[in-house]
Amino acid sequence: MSITISQYDKNFNKEWDQFVSGSVNGTIFHTRKFLSYHPVDRFNDCSLIFTKKNKLFGVFPAVSGNWDDKKTLYSHRGASYGGPVYQAGLSIADAYEMTEILINYAREEKFERIIITLPPIIYERRLSNYIDFALVQNGFTYLKREVSSIVYLEENIDLNVKKFKSVNRTAFRKAEKLGVQVRETEDFERFYKILKKNLKIRHGVQPTHTLEELYTLRKLFPEKIKLYGAFIDDDMIAGVVVFDCNADVALAFYISHDESKQEYRGVNYLFYKIIDNCINEGFRYLDFGIFTVNMEPNFGLARFKEGFGSSGVLRDTFKLEL
Repeated sequence: MSITISQYDKNFNKEWDQFVSGSVNGTIFHTRKFLSYHPVDRFNDCSLIFTKKNKLFGVFPAVSGNWDDKKTLYSHRGASYGGPVYQAGLSIADAYEMTEILINYAREEKFERIIITLPPIIYERRLSNYIDFALVQNGFTYLKREVSSIVYLEENIDLNVKKFKSVNRTAFRKAEKLGVQVRETEDFERFYKILKKNLKIRHGVQPTHTLEELYTLRKLFPEKIKLYGAFIDDDMIAGVVVFDCNADVALAFYISHDESKQEYRGVNYLFYKIIDNCINEGFRYLDFGIFTVNMEPNFGLARFKEGFGSSGVLRDTFKLEL
């Protein structure tokens, strides 16, 4: 085999992140800078590096742990997406070899299972399902196939608005008439209070990140992680935290509103403005995030996102029992 595999070393952080930045499928979630926000004792890092002809060929963020009573290699437990990151020109033979080497490594290290969550296809700057195909052909099965809502960004906001459902067009125009203002803000504390209350009422869950972790991520990525707020005067009535994941895709990671102020349609106006910003910044897609949990769809959430002209793409998680 022409590709070799080795364990990541923390002294390789700079080269790793430079590689992800120049790749065709890497995201903010694959970078060492992002993964560094986790406390050192939260995960046992087991990230890997692929080399071909003495040159860096791919990186694979991963952690190891005992899940469901099996020693598991997981890419990545602490990020939305994982899987191998590679540069342009990956061949089907390369995809097969990387997969085979990964499996051999896992067996040698006495792992009992591998779990990988790949980014949706829109995160590929050159569309390719070579890795997916190689995984399946080497024995991986689908652990789950979640559906993420994505909006294709047109040349200008007016073309996107034409794809909105009439109720969504009416809603953001109502917000304009009522004097709602949308702007980027640093008031994560106010937003977090809205988010926690909203998630507890609707789903009985807590946010993925603590407020302190959100501040840490914002500090790590001041140009890539942004909070947009909808305001009546100085009162925040809704907010969206957007992650600029790579050059093509912005992800709406957190979406929430003050239910007592929902008549102002702050979320609708926020997404009108965010879509416009994304177009102006050169993104190709806005990812609304998944509306399924363990493959069970939330039809109401899907309808809300479809109101902005979204459609669904798969976010696949693969599993191999060794």
